[in-house]
Amino acid sequence: MYRYMLLARKYDERSLLLQRAGKINFHVSGIGQEAAQVGAAFALDRERDYFLPYYRDYGFVLAAGMSLRELMLSVFAKAEDPNSGGRQMPGHFGSKRLRIVTGSSPVTTQVPHAVGIALAAKMQKKDIVSFVTFGEGSSNQGDFHEGCNFAGVQKLPVIIMCENNQYAISVPIQKQLAGKVSDRALGYGFPGVRVDGNDALEVYRVVKEARERAVRGEGPTLIEAMMYRLSPHSTSDNDLAYRTKEEVDENWKKDGLPKMKQYLIDCGIWSEEQDAALSTEIAQQLKEAIDSADKAPFPLPEDTLLHVYADNEGDVR
Repeated sequence: MYRYMLLARKYDERSLLLQRAGKINFHVSGIGQEAAQVGAAFALDRERDYFLPYYRDYGFVLAAGMSLRELMLSVFAKAEDPNSGGRQMPGHFGSKRLRIVTGSSPVTTQVPHAVGIALAAKMQKKDIVSFVTFGEGSSNQGDFHEGCNFAGVQKLPVIIMCENNQYAISVPIQKQLAGKVSDRALGYGFPGVRVDGNDALEVYRVVKEARERAVRGEGPTLIEAMMYRLSPHSTSDNDLAYRTKEEVDENWKKDGLPKMKQYLIDCGIWSEEQDAALSTEIAQQLKEAIDSADKAPFPLPEDTLLHVYADNEGDVR
């Protein structure tokens, strides 16, 4: 888990630098959210389950099997980008190979999709689940409520996880919600659990229990993982226009990454030397991924028309 958490953090930091250097156009950061993402990924069946991550889930998609090169091809908007062939914004993941269902910019549209996949799994009597994530601001959207209601009525094998990072772009949580996201599950007839999103092992436990419930036919679980968005909303955002540096600095103290590192050291299964070696290894992997993605060809201008119109009668793409 820690290796993927650190890999996601280093990828994120490097992408921020690439954007500031003018090498890529845009980046949406997930710094501070890696613990919950990786903990959840490890609790699922990464060979069979279906995943509908949201745009900050680098830790999750890396743990699910996506490579650094694939992520870099996406931010460089290259033709080989497995997510969309360079057509989508970065962070809009999609991989048939890894059963990561394509996402889009309108928030929370992935919740009904996850519920639909869970319905198919139930109809086909497969012991798999769908797993979907989103931010707490998205939990106020109609898609969230419609998806939860249908999942609850049909007792579907779906795990619905809110990554509550305290901000919906510039809107703080106290202006978004008067209660807990997890409590909303009660209205739809299934359990809601709030968990420390900075503790990868706690998230692992909660998601694992939710998956066991789902495959037993006991229906959905809503999980609210509490965390803090340590970076700006995106590279287009000046976060200090709506929050203070002191607030951000205070929340860095709760960061799940050093917490996990110290836990491993305290358990006697990790060391500062091993950590330094891992950082060096990841730096080399990042260099290779960036070099490869940077040199890869862009999509052809005419590729804009792919997957929009039928090329031939009966051939819809």
